[in-house]
Amino acid sequence: MAKRTLDFLNGLLSLFVAVIVLTFGAYSVYALWDNNRIYTAVDDVQSALLKLKPSADAEESGASFEELLAINKDVCGWVTLDNTAIDYPILQGENILTYINTDVYGKFALAGSIFLDTDNDRTFHDAYSLIYGHHMDQHKMFGDLDLYKEKKFFDENTTGMLILPDRSYELEIFACLLIESSEDAIFGVEQWLTDIEGLLEFSEKEALHQHQETVDLLRKDEKPQVLALSTCATEFTDARTIVLARMVPYKAESAGAADISEE
Repeated sequence: MAKRTLDFLNGLLSLFVAVIVLTFGAYSVYALWDNNRIYTAVDDVQSALLKLKPSADAEESGASFEELLAINKDVCGWVTLDNTAIDYPILQGENILTYINTDVYGKFALAGSIFLDTDNDRTFHDAYSLIYGHHMDQHKMFGDLDLYKEKKFFDENTTGMLILPDRSYELEIFACLLIESSEDAIFGVEQWLTDIEGLLEFSEKEALHQHQETVDLLRKDEKPQVLALSTCATEFTDARTIVLARMVPYKAESAGAADISEE
């Protein structure tokens, strides 16, 4: 009788362990599937939007901001960092949380969108503008900001483009920082809307890497403008990776003038 009871309990324990193992196995499979679904959704959205990416040259044919605005009136720009996968439209919502988990189409998406701080002018006339994006692996969203923490990449990759409905800017990356999410020198946007000297001083003191020559050019600019890109980091609790870029008004070379000169 005791042996049968013991056998029954052992069998029950084995069944319980098997159920636990199967449950964890099923959860692991689901987690992998769900993670893949999130990344696939990011790829699908970006692929569709890249077909609508406006040109920095207003006279070129192709997509225009009207097509993006027809999808979402909150689209206010497009940012590209060369030699990275960062190539996305920028939105500005009613508040800082509007596009945390919402894509350009207004649908729920864990990856969210790239968005402009609500304290900024959506036409990018401020001296300092701050945009956010989720940190994701596989070169998605703002995950590639991590690349700038490597000195070699930072030194060799300094260019990008900010395209707006009425004008464009070349981006000259001059600093990469690793800071806390509470750092007012970066996230207190309103204090640098007209004067960025304090921001430049903070960068000079705290940057992981910096191109001082670009900072010097900013100080000489008649109307200096800086674009900051922010994403989460893993180095410590509430860490943030920040990339700072000088905004230089883009002037397209005239193809017609080039043709005349060749003649």
